[in-house]
Amino acid sequence: MTESALIERPVPQGITQQEIDQRVFDLYDEYCHGGIDRREFLARAAAIVGIAGLAMAQALLPRYAQAQTISFTDSRIKANYVTYPSPGGNSGTMRGYLVQPAGAGPFPAVLVIHENRGLNPYIEDVARRAAVEGFLALAPDGLFPAGGYPGNDDDGRTLQAGLDQAKLRTDLLNSARFVKAHRLSTGRLGVTGFCYGGGVTNFLAAALGPDMHAGAPYYGVAADTASVARIKAPLVCHLAEHDERINATYPAFEAALKAAGVAHQVHVYPGTQHGFHNNSTPRYNEAAAKLSWERTIAHFRKHLA
Repeated sequence: MTESALIERPVPQGITQQEIDQRVFDLYDEYCHGGIDRREFLARAAAIVGIAGLAMAQALLPRYAQAQTISFTDSRIKANYVTYPSPGGNSGTMRGYLVQPAGAGPFPAVLVIHENRGLNPYIEDVARRAAVEGFLALAPDGLFPAGGYPGNDDDGRTLQAGLDQAKLRTDLLNSARFVKAHRLSTGRLGVTGFCYGGGVTNFLAAALGPDMHAGAPYYGVAADTASVARIKAPLVCHLAEHDERINATYPAFEAALKAAGVAHQVHVYPGTQHGFHNNSTPRYNEAAAKLSWERTIAHFRKHLA
């Protein structure tokens, strides 16, 4: 399927993407990134298009039960929570969701980095998806020093915003090093992440240099161009068409990647919203999510083998 053939498809929530006003999508993006709280998001959506706007806004709130595609009891994987040292981080210790494929290993390692609200059920499912493809997957919970993901995104977003952000990045850097050096790892490391985690994927590519072997950021802010020369990992970047804030950071990033000789591809998926891979809300675009994930797995298989 070509990118031009992608079409938005409904998810089972009663309201499809096509029925949601773009202004409500824009408000949801502002809400997701901490610009407004839930009450203001709902009120402003209702002010735009009345009761219909409120219904659109409510439909966009995540429903994680439907995000599970791989059961945590799936016989192809083994999952558990692990703790590990994180010197220089927010508490000196981190916790993550480690998922290994069935078998003795070793396996190529993949770090899966959450959005700006901690390790929610969707990100855990993505880690399981990576494991069934043959990768040792670690999804760290950046909120562990603050008590862990609290069970809802609103509180998770508040907790994550309250952390020392430089130390949070150190915690995620230490997570990458932990899974890379794990006894079940081959030592080959790939990193993927979503929204905030996409930005951290780009950051880690620069921070880890030759110790990272492939990256696949999803709609994450580009790395500082001054750091791009340190990137050695080939990148496959996934962007949404309707995501002006993130997309505006990419022209300079792409120019710097090209100048530094870093292998990279940037895919913009037509008709998509920020968060199109997350199958818990109507921002999800089934075709784009499937195609981007296929590209991510192929990228990791090529460079982590």
